[in-house]
Amino acid sequence: MNKKLLIIGFVWPEPNSTAAGSRMLQLIEVFQKYMYEITFVSAASQNKNSYSLDKLNIKTFDIELNNSGFDNIAKKIDPSIVLFDRFLTEEQFGWRIAENCPNALRILDTEDLHFLRKARHEAYKNKEKASMKYLVNELTKREIACIYRCDLSLIISKYEFSLLTDTFKVDAILLIYLPFLLDNIKENKFGSFPRFKERKNFMTIGNFKHEPNLNSVLYLKNVIWPMIRKKLPKTQIHVYGSYATNKVQQIHNEKEGFIVKGRADNAEDVFKNSKVCLAPLNFGAGLKGKLIDAMLYGTPSITTSIGAEAMHENLPWNGFIADDIKEFVNKSIDLYCNEEIWHRAQKNSVAIINQCYDKNLFGDQLLDRIKTIQKNIKDHRLRNFTGAMLMHHTLQSTKYLSKWIEEKNTHVK
Repeated sequence: MNKKLLIIGFVWPEPNSTAAGSRMLQLIEVFQKYMYEITFVSAASQNKNSYSLDKLNIKTFDIELNNSGFDNIAKKIDPSIVLFDRFLTEEQFGWRIAENCPNALRILDTEDLHFLRKARHEAYKNKEKASMKYLVNELTKREIACIYRCDLSLIISKYEFSLLTDTFKVDAILLIYLPFLLDNIKENKFGSFPRFKERKNFMTIGNFKHEPNLNSVLYLKNVIWPMIRKKLPKTQIHVYGSYATNKVQQIHNEKEGFIVKGRADNAEDVFKNSKVCLAPLNFGAGLKGKLIDAMLYGTPSITTSIGAEAMHENLPWNGFIADDIKEFVNKSIDLYCNEEIWHRAQKNSVAIINQCYDKNLFGDQLLDRIKTIQKNIKDHRLRNFTGAMLMHHTLQSTKYLSKWIEEKNTHVK
């Protein structure tokens, strides 16, 4: 059986910079466990933070948008599965895969629902809830159209899964719930980490290209931190994240204990030596990598309902969830000062990680689902008439627009 996987990356994975980068490496690990030969391609440029996929024996190619050279690469690889990294790559390359590799199973890794994040951002700016008037936008139509054009879409959050099936009536046969894929942890793991009295300071972390992270840091600076600092005048908050802009650098203030550190060379060390992680997210979607890392490294956290959404089932959070500003501040102080509360919060991480993110359980479910669809690919696609219809129109519009751009670029050169 052909067990070749072609991954078309929106960017080259940066697991030390973004949760999306970690997610991609988790998916790669699952497919390699099942002996898939993997090729990774991307039209993005690599940088110093990009993970070296050569370490994993993965073939890589640089590709170009609107360039038929990709067709030859795809045909030569002859994949049995093509994984699109976010809907934007499916828009660019989905029609090419449908034409050149018609029998390949097309999988979309949504990462999180971009349209949901946008809707919540717009609603937040207008001080409203993300109702249908925000949820139905251009991005929604594009992203859900991509879900229909694919044979299977990986949905990272149960909330987002329900939103698609219940609100937008997407057939569940096109979706699979696939959270972060993590190893189980034992409670004694934290015994080798710095203890409560050995840790100091608050911390927050996040890629600053991601708008919810930038908003969260500015919210900390202007609203949350002054109130915490008033009660705990000797404490500091250390702010970590890749791609810190001048706007972020300018809020560094040593007198106020607000320390902008920039990119963390070793996120594990940062978490293990900090006492509490603060993540007052006002909007966003998907699962939050920083909060997963806080659990893995034994650092209790305070976040909002948006931050904790779909992350812990009904299990107690490893800290507190608070949307009210005063409650957020008071719980942060309690967690920082009370050793008993802190240890109890730390222990809650074990149950959440082991029950909600078991990589063997969810990885096996993904591969079982893939095998089922591959055995009945024709019937599966016949059931998805909407997808066939959208693919037809995509071939008529996106295809010829792309060919026109390619022809234009040829003449410009």
